Amino acid sequence: MNSNKRLAIGGIIAALVILLDQWSKALVLNHWPQAREVPVPMIPTLDLAINWNRGVSFSMGNNLGDADKYVFVALSLLVTIGLVVWIARGVKPLVLTALGMIIGGALGNAWDRIRYGAVEDFIYFHVGNFHWPVFNLADSAICVGAGLMIFDSLFDRKLSHKNTP
Repeated sequence: MNSNKRLAIGGIIAALVILLDQWSKALVLNHWPQAREVPVPMIPTLDLAINWNRGVSFSMGNNLGDADKYVFVALSLLVTIGLVVWIARGVKPLVLTALGMIIGGALGNAWDRIRYGAVEDFIYFHVGNFHWPVFNLADSAICVGAGLMIFDSLFDRKLSHKNTP
């Protein structure tokens, strides 16, 4: 597959992630505004709870003041450029999908930072006394993409020592 085709496929995957992420965030903001104040139960283990995150994962880096918006947008753009170069140089389909998901997630959250100065998180998962930090679809795409890359690195037949006689 040539680099233009890889870039187009990666771009489509990233665009789908961005569209779904931004659509879901707008949906929650517009149809469940009460989720800004209190969690809104959807099913017994899942609530909508709007949380504006100025930091990164688990609100780390949430104390940089006004600079955090610019720092994290710049980091997202730098990571995106690096991943696009990686795609252009050649990757397998699974890794291409993973990188597209990571790019889409990074840009979806960067768009929030540009628009609002923070990322809208709203998915609040909990079971019994276990409470996962609030997240969004962009975060999920980044995690699934990273998981696919780990899976590929562990089980790629060409790289695995397990397949040598």
